[in-house]
Amino acid sequence: MKLWEKGAYLSNGKLVENLAGANAADGAKKTIAYSILQKHNTSGDASKLKIKFDKITSHDITYVGIIQTARASGLEKFPLPYVLTNCHNSLCAVGGTINEDDHMFGLTCAQKYGGIYVPPHQAVIHQFAREMLAKCGDMILGSDSHTRYGALGTMAIGEGGGELAKQLLGKTYDVNMPGVVAIYLTGAPVAGVGPQDVALAIIKAVFDNGYVKNKVMEFVGPGVASLSADFRIGVDVMTTETTCLSSIWATDDIIREFYAIHGRENDYAELNPTDGAYYDGAIEIDLSEIRPMIALPFHPSCAYTIDEVNKNLLDVLAETEKRAKVSFGDKVQYSLKEKVIDGKLYVDQGVIAGCAGGGFENICAAADILKGKDTGNGKFLLNVYPASMPVYMELMKNGAFSSLVSAGAIIKTAFCGPCFGAGDTPANGAFSIRHSTRNFPNREGSKIQNGQLSSVALMDARSIAATAANKGFLTPATEFDTEFSGKKYFFDKGIYEKRVYDSKGVAHPEVEIQFGPNIKDWPAMKELSDDLLVKVVSEIHDPVTTTDELIPSGETSSFRSNPLGLAEFTLSRRDPAYVGKAKAVRDLTDDVKAEVENVAKAFDAKYSDMAGRVSKAGLGSTIFAVKPGDGSAREQAASCQKVLGGWANIANEYATKRYRSNLINWGMLPFIYKDGDKNLPFANDDYVFVPNVKKMITDKLSTTKAYAIKKDGTITEFELTMGDLTDDERKIILAGCLINYYRG
Repeated sequence: MKLWEKGAYLSNGKLVENLAGANAADGAKKTIAYSILQKHNTSGDASKLKIKFDKITSHDITYVGIIQTARASGLEKFPLPYVLTNCHNSLCAVGGTINEDDHMFGLTCAQKYGGIYVPPHQAVIHQFAREMLAKCGDMILGSDSHTRYGALGTMAIGEGGGELAKQLLGKTYDVNMPGVVAIYLTGAPVAGVGPQDVALAIIKAVFDNGYVKNKVMEFVGPGVASLSADFRIGVDVMTTETTCLSSIWATDDIIREFYAIHGRENDYAELNPTDGAYYDGAIEIDLSEIRPMIALPFHPSCAYTIDEVNKNLLDVLAETEKRAKVSFGDKVQYSLKEKVIDGKLYVDQGVIAGCAGGGFENICAAADILKGKDTGNGKFLLNVYPASMPVYMELMKNGAFSSLVSAGAIIKTAFCGPCFGAGDTPANGAFSIRHSTRNFPNREGSKIQNGQLSSVALMDARSIAATAANKGFLTPATEFDTEFSGKKYFFDKGIYEKRVYDSKGVAHPEVEIQFGPNIKDWPAMKELSDDLLVKVVSEIHDPVTTTDELIPSGETSSFRSNPLGLAEFTLSRRDPAYVGKAKAVRDLTDDVKAEVENVAKAFDAKYSDMAGRVSKAGLGSTIFAVKPGDGSAREQAASCQKVLGGWANIANEYATKRYRSNLINWGMLPFIYKDGDKNLPFANDDYVFVPNVKKMITDKLSTTKAYAIKKDGTITEFELTMGDLTDDERKIILAGCLINYYRG
């Protein structure tokens, strides 16, 4: 794999550094991404995009909050197709009737406002979108970070709920024209290598260096033609883990056939960059060189070839222990070395699931490897979740399920639980391999604060099946001389026609929305004050802080429709003291009153020209993190902080655009402190005073002076910045949140 140090042109199907008579500005307009983005841009300015999407989609731990936000802002009808799937809270087994109340809320909202409702266990959000929504040249916005349909010629973006609420209110998605990076494929994968292997190799190469951060990955080159539609989809969905903004692929007859199989051939169009297209960077990948991969805890970028792990097992596991030390400190003693038996790594559980693993070809390939074999009767367990009921039906018809069940696998229905800690939670100390999207801490259901810790590694379905056939010992699929059957897929749309509610865009305003006792409105939020005083109530120095650490996934999903209830879990697995400290500031307890008085006295004594301003400033809390927001699009990572009285984040940088956008949509200031995390001017429990913060927003100032005030009265001056803000983003921050802004 080669990452180009400079930009590249695509000329006659090949990448070149220079092209006679060409210039980068004109060449950039020849990419597939540019043409689709500009087609959806309503601003009239090619560099400042205001996107209106063709369709939007959400699942059942995000759509309640989104619709509640839009309702509070004046929603009367869904102005574009809005699909509400039920693939996260599907189990309805946690929190009494809480989950099913959310589902009935979703169904009645689809009826009232004119949407599409997909009942639980029918399809995971992204599989339904592939089968029923994608269209070449279209754009789809989803409230799930893995909203990626580029392999089908659809540019898709995963964002927080605020951005979907904007679309429901007829507003736009505002972003600077992103850079575009060519992913140039050559060759063809060897037998036993699957899409997850290719994806993990890419993530390993680009995550740490930010090569594609907030850019569009455009897949081109002769190697594209060697990949089936399912294979491309499997690579594409994982582009989210590179921190790119979106993805798009060149399309061909293989994608035309995909649309034809799904009865939508008219939604196909050939997409290719124009000769001379210019890319801001390029990654060359010879698919024939990719080998089965494994991403060890605790991130998809912690990837190795399985052969490398098996050959250097103890050294690789020692590296994993070092990463655990960074994430957990001394809270738990983490090691996988007890999983080494006779020099081989033993795995307790295998899972093939969700939008990444649950596709037709992945499961067929796993069935081919396991045909006539068995998984044994030890601890090892293999669970398989087809991504939709149409896929389930075809696997039942073609015999793949028979091979899997005969080998000892368990077949389950479409569910995203194994991806976020709400399904197949392993035993304490267990090690699970999964063809799913993420392996962050807690994604498998651990509760580190209680000393309960298991871990997940990511692998392709093929090597998971090979490991299962080897009774749980880590094995690459290339070690099996498997004859892959290449079964053909047949799609039965009647399954959806019988169960999915599709309004066809017709609203029925007479329908009463069905609420439940756990579905609560957003609490009232104040507008931004002239000056701001914030207490630092959590300080995180991990290289990256994930959204799962900011607001845990898993069992907390039952509270997603209850802002105050969910907020109690904020940072619970990373900093259990956070909630109490934030609420003390929000509620202005006697202790906080005394602290603020002392802070004001110290400040007034040193800065007499600003005397009295600290005591009159708006009061809230903030957290510091080096690089927060990697991972999920869940807006609750930000909104929970705001509900608890948060007014800002201070960071060296933000891991993703979507997390920064979530902060802004909830009226939180996305401050940047540029001088790293060593020798910070403030520490946990200190106060930071930001005078003229409102002026900073209204006057579009690039930096502002801030003052760190410690308990002993010591004051340190420093600078904060916020980066670019659109005019609407400034108005949202000034109003205090998106709801206030649209409510007027």
